[in-house]
Amino acid sequence: MLQVMTIPARNDNYIWLIKKGNHAVVVDPGDAAPVLSRLTAGNLSLDAILITHLHHDHVDGIDALLAAWPEARIFAPSPLPHCQHFVQIVDEGDELTLDALALTLQILHLPGHTQDHIAYYGKGMLFCGDTLFSGGCGRLLDGTAEQLFNSLQRLKQLPPETQVFCAHEYTQANLKFCLLIEPDNPNTLSRMQQVSKLRQQGVPSLPSTMATELETNVFLRTNVTDVRAWAEIQAGQICENEIQVFAILREKKNNL
Repeated sequence: MLQVMTIPARNDNYIWLIKKGNHAVVVDPGDAAPVLSRLTAGNLSLDAILITHLHHDHVDGIDALLAAWPEARIFAPSPLPHCQHFVQIVDEGDELTLDALALTLQILHLPGHTQDHIAYYGKGMLFCGDTLFSGGCGRLLDGTAEQLFNSLQRLKQLPPETQVFCAHEYTQANLKFCLLIEPDNPNTLSRMQQVSKLRQQGVPSLPSTMATELETNVFLRTNVTDVRAWAEIQAGQICENEIQVFAILREKKNNL
């Protein structure tokens, strides 16, 4: 049976470990130590490393993992600086088949947080790095608001039951922002209560689902009248389209 395990790393990163039997794949290993510990404890063999984008907190563990499992394959959207191993570059429309896990993943190009950001999607699972967070989305670093808005619109089309495996534990802070905009949204209020209990117990708030995000995440709700009205009040002007609403939301979140 296919399992996905959470590996907390750094201050708030999550590395995702996908396993079947004694075969494993990891997504965005920004720190090798907790991954090595989990693989060793489970007597697991590392078959592959999947990278969504090249920020250091998503790739810094690669060298140490490859030292222990030199046969592991690496998949990434761009070449990895200083990496001496072969990296298979994947992009929009590619399919990645992990035979030992009986898992095929589609590659989605989702620019905005970074220009080359990708996600891996298959079997009802979305590994989306820093594009979509529970209750939020990534910052605009070398992409544009229009790019990230369009990337999120693509994700909105996924089945509502899709599990969302994002790369950071930002949920509580994100939901506080969502409640600032939609203070009476019953779904967000309920989600905040649920997440608060989980975090008090030291339990991850992830994975989320697309259904939950569509109900609570204001960055996916730019078509909602109250969200648009809040953005217009903040900007002091009428928004001509949803991209403008999104850009205002993102700017306001940056400054909290």
